[in-house]
Amino acid sequence: MAEAPGVFVRELERGDGALLEIRQLSSGDVGCVVWDAAIVLSKFLERRERAESGLFAGRSVVELGSGTGIVGIMAATLGANVTVTDLEDLQDLMKTNIENNSALLTGSCQAKVLKWGQDVVDLPSPDYILMADCIYYEESLKPLLKTLRDLASSDTCILCCYEERTTGKNPEIERKFFELLRIDFECEEVPIDKHDEEYRSEDIHILQICRKK
Repeated sequence: MAEAPGVFVRELERGDGALLEIRQLSSGDVGCVVWDAAIVLSKFLERRERAESGLFAGRSVVELGSGTGIVGIMAATLGANVTVTDLEDLQDLMKTNIENNSALLTGSCQAKVLKWGQDVVDLPSPDYILMADCIYYEESLKPLLKTLRDLASSDTCILCCYEERTTGKNPEIERKFFELLRIDFECEEVPIDKHDEEYRSEDIHILQICRKK
């Protein structure tokens, strides 16, 4: 069946040969497309699961700034119970992608509205928080960090993947984010040789973050 005008599909092959089919929009905000960092983090989750079987099975996962939902959907194919979150105008896109990939899910996946900095009472207490390319608007840094503080317990593992950008204000925004992050959190970069063998790049970083004890 032909896609509606303005809609195009990004396919991502899992290690077992199954294809995630993620619909994107040709116009709209940054959340309408699949960014490279989301692909890298999705494949990293799959590699981690291969190395530690059952790592995500039955675990509670919240993805922030989900956009198309690809990272959370990948986690749900690995057995996690996932809540993908973003603004109201991206809910239909996330729900469509969840539905279109439902046959691959061995856990569960639902979409919810979340504006960073606002109340998180409707969200589960997560074992994992996933973030891909969420560090780009200076005005969103403090609200994002508030949401991380509100959601993360001392046992929550935060996996943050971002593409390092060297143009404009990007370096300063990244520097400020990590400066603010280190007030309440500890972070450690995942070595690139632990990323997926094919889906990796020197300018895409994965951080493992936890609350300070």
